[in-house]
Amino acid sequence: MTRLSAVLTALDLPLAELCAARLDGELYGVDDAFAPIDSPDGPAERARSIAHYCRGRLIAEQNSAAWIWGARPSPPTYHELCASLGARARPAFPLRTLVREVVIDQTEFVVLQGVPVTTPLRTIVDLARFDERFDATEATTITELLRRGRLTIADCLTELDRRPNLPNKKRARLRLTGLASRS
Repeated sequence: MTRLSAVLTALDLPLAELCAARLDGELYGVDDAFAPIDSPDGPAERARSIAHYCRGRLIAEQNSAAWIWGARPSPPTYHELCASLGARARPAFPLRTLVREVVIDQTEFVVLQGVPVTTPLRTIVDLARFDERFDATEATTITELLRRGRLTIADCLTELDRRPNLPNKKRARLRLTGLASRS
C-alpha cells in the first residue's frame, strides 16, 4: 500500500477531493497544499507545501523563508526564490514565483523536507537589504526571525560586515540598528 505524504497537493490527489476533505475538517490549508488536522504546522510542513516551486536548484528566500520559519502568519502572494549564480535554474511555476540569482554558499541555507531554505540569519539580512517598505510588519517579521533563530542584531551586523560588496548594505545596517534601538 502506498503511503501519502504528510502534505498533500493536487499532484497527490485530485484538488476536488482535497478541498472536500478541507471542508469536512479533515485537512487544513498550507499555502497551495493541504495537511491532516492532527499534523503540526511547522517549518517542515510549510517547506514541503512549496516543494513544487523549488524544483531544481531553487532556494526559498526572503518572505517565503520567513513564512517557512514561522515568522510570518501567511505565505507571500509570490514566493521568493533564489538560485546560485552558476545554478542556471528555472522556476516550474513562473506565475507564482519571483526568482533572482545570488551569491550564496552552503552555510546560508538548510534543506527542510527536500526544500532548500535560507537560514534565519541570511533571511534577516536579505529582508533588511531588499524589502522596499520597512514598516511595523517587516520589523515584526525580523524580530520573530531573531527569536526563532536565537540571533541578535549584532549577529546580523557581523554578517553584513563579513561580506564586503553587498548591495543595499547601508540600508540594512540603518534598519537593523533602528530596530535594535526600538527594542
